[in-house]
Amino acid sequence: MASWNSVPLEVLSNVFGWTAFCAWSVSFYPQIILNFRRKSVVGLNFDFVVLNLTKHSSYLIYNASLFFSSIVQRQYRQKYGFDQLIPVAANDVAFSAHAVLMTAFTLFQIVIYDRGNQKVSKTCIAIASAAWIAAAVCVFIALPRHSWFWLVSCFNTLQVVMTVIKYIPQVIMNFRRKSTVGFSIGNILLDLLGGVANYGQMVVQSIDQHSWVNFYGNIGKTLLSLVSIFFDILFILQHYVIYPSKNTAASLDLDKVSKEPLLKSSDGPPSEDV
Repeated sequence: MASWNSVPLEVLSNVFGWTAFCAWSVSFYPQIILNFRRKSVVGLNFDFVVLNLTKHSSYLIYNASLFFSSIVQRQYRQKYGFDQLIPVAANDVAFSAHAVLMTAFTLFQIVIYDRGNQKVSKTCIAIASAAWIAAAVCVFIALPRHSWFWLVSCFNTLQVVMTVIKYIPQVIMNFRRKSTVGFSIGNILLDLLGGVANYGQMVVQSIDQHSWVNFYGNIGKTLLSLVSIFFDILFILQHYVIYPSKNTAASLDLDKVSKEPLLKSSDGPPSEDV
């Protein structure tokens, strides 16, 4: 059974991991509090929330399965070596569970609060449906073979794809508007901190084990950090470097920010910027 070789490195890994958990988890609350205070979700893009729920649900399935299932862990070690630590920590499971709950609660707010004329776009529905249909196909493929680690790895890949998709529309929208007004830079800074801490945790584990299997053995976590950091830096450049004058000059009205949706839809009037 694999174990840590260095107690200080194990402690440092836990510090990085729970720092990522705190940073990523706190980033959910500003939007929830804002919805509660306004008793309205006008301006919150529903497509973003739906795609986020798909992403976090698939990531929870992967993390919980690899962390708790001895069968999945055995198949992981059969592939990458029995001397390797499992690349999912308790903070990964805690973050995923918290993220699903907070995103689901945000969807509940969408149901009970004023929505204006906003709807979930057909594009978003198609993407989310395709994602879960693909997941169902993977389940049927894995069942006769008992390929449980392969199956949870499919969910890990799915969450990476959803992560990329949910960021791209915001980047394009900022470019078209030549402004980041209405898009919270605070959430991005917290997301960047979480991504760096998450990556740091993986580096520390790899140093302790004298192996980089931790990176390609959990490619989803590796790509999650890299994709998040890439887009966070891009958003920071847009906010502080490319469009700074328009951001500082604008006086933001939370109910009348932007008329362009993250994902365009023909279902009704465009959603506002998040």
